Order: sequence, then structure tokens, then C-alpha cells
Amino acid sequence: LFTLLAVMVQKKKAAAAASGKKAVSTGRPRGESRNRELIKGVNALGRSEMYSKKGKWAVKNKTITKKATKETAPAKAPRFYPAEKIPHKLANNKKNGTAKLRSSITPGTVLIILSGRFRGKRVVFLSQLPSGLLLITGPYKVNGVPLHRVNQAYVIATSTKVDISGVTIPASINDAYFAKPKSETKKKSEKEFFAAEATANVISEQRKSDQKAVDAAIITAVKGQQLLKAYLSSRFTLTKGQNPHELVF
Repeated sequence: LFTLLAVMVQKKKAAAAASGKKAVSTGRPRGESRNRELIKGVNALGRSEMYSKKGKWAVKNKTITKKATKETAPAKAPRFYPAEKIPHKLANNKKNGTAKLRSSITPGTVLIILSGRFRGKRVVFLSQLPSGLLLITGPYKVNGVPLHRVNQAYVIATSTKVDISGVTIPASINDAYFAKPKSETKKKSEKEFFAAEATANVISEQRKSDQKAVDAAIITAVKGQQLLKAYLSSRFTLTKGQNPHELVF
């Protein structure tokens, strides 16, 4: 069969040469396999011959030199690690400003303190300090509450008001006025630690004079209103069956 095909191709070439015409190349159509099929299921070329025809051997044997890259050593693990998870502070760009004063709190309003050592006491509101805290007073002679700072979140504003138009608040009463003095921290020995006695807080003469100056005009205004002194001196409490949300202050 192969011999017959070869003879036919040679005859065509000889006939084309005798006639003086150039042999027309009968190339294979695009997409057709190089390996022709002799009969169904039998190809003319074997696997190794097709491998050499395709030229894949040239690509396979070609040596490709890769560019050398600098190797970095892996990061060394820490020798020690925390036993517990340590929380990290998140970044916060929020700037704290002065809290806005509630519309129900005006100078002279009687407030009920809800927290702290004076909880349940009725006090008189004087002004708002630069820090946003409220400056209040008892007065001290009426219910024992001195000049004090309190957060407006821990007070209830009542409808009762005291005329404080005659009260003059000294300019020295500000946030620094209520700051605790810094004490020197010195390491004590065992004998000094047990021998040391607790020092009592001594109220300065300036605070006493400021308290009297502020309370003088308020006490005069309190005495001018009937039952107001008894109202300020009494402590706010809830009895059984009283619901706070139903009360009108």
C-alpha cells in the first residue's frame, strides 16, 4: 500500500516536470492532523514518529535558566509569649468636649443626687464648670452637702427653684479647685509601714470661707420660701408601690 502511494506521487511529479509546470503543493487544510488515517482506527504514523514531527522534544530538552532570587530567612519565633491575651488600645480620634447642659437644669434648680456619698440629697445647682460637671451646694448648714462637683447623668432635675440672683461665685472655684493635692510617694520600710497612722483630711480655711460666702445668699432665699428648708433637708426615698417613672419631680 505504501509503495503504491509513493509510485503515484512520483508519477505526478514527473508529469508536472514534463509539461513545464510547477508542481502544485497539495498542503493539508488548517486544523487537520499531520497523521493521516489509513483505515478507521489505524493511523499512518506511530506515537514516537508524531512526537519527533511535532518538535516537542526540542522544547523539552531546552534548558531555561531562571533568575536567581535572594532568599530571605523566615522570621524567628519569639522566645517568650504572653500567657493571656493582652488587649490593645484601639486608635480613637474623638475629642472630648464639654457636655451640653440639659434644658431642665438651670441656675437655682433643685437637683436630686442619685449616686455617691450624697445620694438621695436635694441640692441647689449653681453653674456648669468648663469640664462639663455641675457645681452644686446643699447648702451645707441645711443638709450637710458642701460645694461639690457632680455629673449631670447622676441627678434628677426637679421643678423647684431657688432664687440665686444674689449669689456671687468666686472666680477661684473651678475644676482645679477640687483637684486633690499630689502626695509624695516614698517607699517605706516594714517598720515605717506599720507605724504610719492614717492622716485625716483637713479642710482648708479658704474652702470654709468660700462655702460661707456662697451659702449666705442661698440660705436667705431658702428662708423666704415656705417649707423649702424642710424640703432640702429631707432625703429622697422610694416607698413600696411608688414607681419612679410615674412621679412628677
